[in-house]
Amino acid sequence: MRIAVFDSKPYDEQALNDANAGHGHELAFFGDRLSRSTVPLAAGFDVVCPFVNDRVDACTIAQLAQFGVKLIALRCAGFNNVDLAAAREHGLRVVRVPAYSPEATAEHAFALLLTLVRKTHRAFNRVRDGNFSLDGLVGFNLHGKTFGVIGTGKIGQACIRIARGFGCRVLAYDLYPNPALASELGFEYASLDEIFPQADILSLHAPLMANTHHLVNATSIALMKRGVVLINTSRGGLVDSQALLDALKDGQIGGVGMDVYEHEEGVFFEDLSGEALMDDVLARLTTFPNVMITSHQGYLTAEALANIASTVLDNVAAFARGGELVNEVHGSA
Repeated sequence: MRIAVFDSKPYDEQALNDANAGHGHELAFFGDRLSRSTVPLAAGFDVVCPFVNDRVDACTIAQLAQFGVKLIALRCAGFNNVDLAAAREHGLRVVRVPAYSPEATAEHAFALLLTLVRKTHRAFNRVRDGNFSLDGLVGFNLHGKTFGVIGTGKIGQACIRIARGFGCRVLAYDLYPNPALASELGFEYASLDEIFPQADILSLHAPLMANTHHLVNATSIALMKRGVVLINTSRGGLVDSQALLDALKDGQIGGVGMDVYEHEEGVFFEDLSGEALMDDVLARLTTFPNVMITSHQGYLTAEALANIASTVLDNVAAFARGGELVNEVHGSA
């Protein structure tokens, strides 16, 4: 099948081309994100392959249908950027990559956390400047701390395993608690109202839906333990960025590690080093010494890229032969 891959980077091309050796699809790579303005690039293709920040809205989908596109093969787990109702209306199927490497994202969450609590980023810069002083570098142990996890899907579970390995007490929230899982991994399920005041560290692993948008907001932050460390490697829209900034300024939040940002489209994945950062909130967040920001790289391991590419092309192959689409997305975003 002819596949138009949008928002592609060199590492995407390498992984997809490697995986395609066993399929023989025709791949075309576009650096542009899929949107209303770029959708003409999809003319003549059977499948489009968007990423997390592509805007696959109703207008874009209508155009895709006119061009004869039949499948939207996401190369990510989230699907909040796709108008599923419009896809159904126009007869387009939507598939995703539900689990590519839960450990990759969970490990990145702890990379952010450990950097924050042991201040290794500040120590690294000091030593490079010949400053070997330890003043201002006092951190805290993870052992014995209460670790709050929001969402116990595969990434949340991987995060819980790591937290338990550090000797943390883990409290977790999920809309669909799994007591057997809690017993197996050694954590407790609790309500958000119970987790917020107790957690020393709060790690977000929930999908972005209508009921999770701005889950972390001024009201919920006020319930949290003062000085809590917040880690978000899930979706930027889970956090109200202005409320986060305000809480950092008054010390209610003691540290933030974020691999996602609610207004990251057009910023993350791009080299803007020669330009002014136009997002005032993001620009302000970058100035805090207790804020670690990475550019949506939690998934970016060789293993995860290979798994993503393999699943995307397996999804396309299943569609081409009329087989069951085990990773099809149903319902509304």
